[in-house]
Amino acid sequence: MHQVVDVLLRAIMRTMWFAGGFHRVAVKGQQALPSEAAILTLAPHSSYFDAIPVTMTMSSIVMKAESRDIPIWGTLIKYIRPVFVSRSDQDSRRKTVEEIKRRAQSGGKWPQIMIFPEGTCTNRTCLITFKPGAFIPGVPVQPVVLRYPNRLDTITWTWQGPGALKILWLTLCQFHNQVEIEFLPVYSPSEEERKDPALYASNVRRVMAEALGVSITDYTFEDCQLALAEGQLRLPEDTCLLEFARLVRGLGLKPEKLDRALDRHAERAGAKPGGRVTLPEFAAQLGVPVSEALEDLFSLFDEGGGGEIDLREYVVALSVVCRPSQTLDTVRLAFQMYGSQDGSIDQGALSCILRTALGVAELSVAELFRAIDQEETGKITFADFERFAETYPDFAEEYLYPDQTRFQSGTQTPPALTANGFCTDFSPENSGIGPDPLCKKLD
Repeated sequence: MHQVVDVLLRAIMRTMWFAGGFHRVAVKGQQALPSEAAILTLAPHSSYFDAIPVTMTMSSIVMKAESRDIPIWGTLIKYIRPVFVSRSDQDSRRKTVEEIKRRAQSGGKWPQIMIFPEGTCTNRTCLITFKPGAFIPGVPVQPVVLRYPNRLDTITWTWQGPGALKILWLTLCQFHNQVEIEFLPVYSPSEEERKDPALYASNVRRVMAEALGVSITDYTFEDCQLALAEGQLRLPEDTCLLEFARLVRGLGLKPEKLDRALDRHAERAGAKPGGRVTLPEFAAQLGVPVSEALEDLFSLFDEGGGGEIDLREYVVALSVVCRPSQTLDTVRLAFQMYGSQDGSIDQGALSCILRTALGVAELSVAELFRAIDQEETGKITFADFERFAETYPDFAEEYLYPDQTRFQSGTQTPPALTANGFCTDFSPENSGIGPDPLCKKLD
């Protein structure tokens, strides 16, 4: 019975794609057997039309648990035995990884699982950081690359651009749409890669990028969300906070979890004389060993190369990365660390706070400080800053960077297309593979 339903589903889906203009699906290479590669990693992920290889292979996918309740579709989707993720279950991510691992290590008893390791849609001109979920089981995977070699691109559906319905309409207006699916050779991980899913993911991404002839970038969708966050302090294009966020992730620290520890970090930073710490002290504060990655992170704040950093600056930067839209929460935390006994700060402290929060080397805050310090006491409190920010919500544009280029908000006119079309600052400087040179926050 299951085989009959499988054939019917394949026929129905192929008819649907044919009606949508995908008259011929070009396939290169050969799909491995489930016993040879339990997981198929597909990239680049750029559209809901990427479901074509899913329906052709009838592979299992990872999808929202709510999809089971969709009439007709929910019933049909159960036949490919997907891995369901529940957003209401806080432990869902761990359970999902365990289920993927269980199926992957079943020796081919389950259907292959097709995973889009980028975790979001891009415009296919580079590969962003792969998430480690597909690589945690440590089993061989088969990379699958996807191409849409059409003269007009009506396929790409990213977070910034035409909506889903417009993309569908434009694609249906095309008489013929091309799609190519290439199955690359099975990638068997080394012992080192089995122990390090991030390394495994990075190496598979390198293979897929070479097959596609595109570059890679070590930034993620979360970085672009950070750059375009709708807070009162919007990041300028030359910010180093994107590099900071990447280095934090490289240490195995997840910003979404670090949010809970911000107050603890702030309390420790405020207790340090001048907030100064050495590299070993910094490592102890973060609970990680001294490593090259930690040294890179440390160097972002080691302005003069003296071997000490102001821990308060790290906490401010971390607060921005953890909650980019909550400007006042970050400033409140900074006032707690930099403030004197009466909670006030001077112009120098405000300059340090805002330079760190924006991730720039130079920033003039003199006019902003004078505007807030209406009584000309030479000091301001958080209450003064908050009152001013509520009265002038666009204070940053007027006082901090009126002539500087900033990332464009998703609600504004999109920026000109860049090398990867993902976010202006994320474009690799060339097609070489590897991380960008480390940028310093302060020269």
